Amino acid sequence: MARILVVDDSPTESHMFVNVLAKHGHQVLTAASGTDGIDVANEELPDVILMDVVMPGVNGFQATRQLTRAHSTRHIPVIIISSKNQETDRLYGERLGASGYLTKPVDEKTLILAVNGVLEA
Repeated sequence: MARILVVDDSPTESHMFVNVLAKHGHQVLTAASGTDGIDVANEELPDVILMDVVMPGVNGFQATRQLTRAHSTRHIPVIIISSKNQETDRLYGERLGASGYLTKPVDEKTLILAVNGVLEA
């Protein structure tokens, strides 16, 4: 069982991720903004972070950059989950230090494979 932080401003998306992850035995934390996600990550030090990109204020790319550069959180794998499906977005996410990039809508199998992949790495 891993502790997974879901950072997404959509209550519907967050609810779906929480249900799928909990069904697979994971403990799930949530944050509704990039700023809150950074705060929760620093306080709770989850095993994995699932990060939306399009959020008001600090977006997911900015939050990912902060988390992957900070000494206290850089060991936590971040998987970006976004509706942005351009190759440039994927490459940018990788350059920021993301461990994976999934495009919404994400099916259960793909999500669990991605989470298990970063947990095993």
